[in-house]
Amino acid sequence: MSTTPAETEITRIEVGTGAAARSIAMRIFRTGNPPDMKDGDPRRPALVWLGGYRSDMTGTKAVEVERHAREAGTDCIRFDYSGHGASDSDYRDGTISRWVEESLAVIDHAATGRMILIGSSMGAWVALRLAEKLKGGAHHGEGGVGRLCGLVLIAPAPDFTAELIEPNLTEAERTSLAERGYFEEPSEYSPEPNVFTRALIEDGRNNLVMKGPIETGCPVHILQGMRDPDVPYTHALKLMEHMPADDVVMTLIRDGDHRLSREEDIAKLKQAIDAMLTKA
Repeated sequence: MSTTPAETEITRIEVGTGAAARSIAMRIFRTGNPPDMKDGDPRRPALVWLGGYRSDMTGTKAVEVERHAREAGTDCIRFDYSGHGASDSDYRDGTISRWVEESLAVIDHAATGRMILIGSSMGAWVALRLAEKLKGGAHHGEGGVGRLCGLVLIAPAPDFTAELIEPNLTEAERTSLAERGYFEEPSEYSPEPNVFTRALIEDGRNNLVMKGPIETGCPVHILQGMRDPDVPYTHALKLMEHMPADDVVMTLIRDGDHRLSREEDIAKLKQAIDAMLTKA
């Protein structure tokens, strides 16, 4: 990995109203190229980074995605969900619906044309929900259909609340959910434990994507480590089985972990992005 360029300035948008209002922090890199054209040769799609649970836009992969956008001559949009990084609120108040709403707001504000969504772990779930909404036009922006040029999903964890958490709850965790509204578990990535709330789990049931065939209408590249202790590679295989109509490529990394942040992992991520840019 090369020397990190100067950090992109933080800008903010407000999402929600009243007690639900929150300030979302973004780092938007612009190439300075002309706006996306309707006729002729369009500008390359913007890269939109969607982070994982309790991750933020200054993580290794997020920064490397922007660096690659600079090298490829295209825009890059990074942001923090509410309760994450530089955005306000508490992550324990977050739900998939809330974070999808924020992601749509950022896209409508910052993405001027076509885009490639790059989702890591939970961010892959958010990306798939965004694909549904953009394809169906169920958002307040314009021109959702045709704007999505590809998905790059890293250690994807769609439906993780229903598929990976609920089936494995201990009696103590079920009791904690019922009595306190949350349970805690140690985190390998932070001294503070992960907190999973009843609201997150219940809302997750309303956002399931692997309940039937998934049709994004764009190319999809999945990067998955086979030594991932958090999201087993069989989960990525199951996701792929739900995408029979899409052009899906999967890269299984035999010694890869959940983060996939090693130099060799980042190289594979950049190759996947380049393939998407070529197809676009």
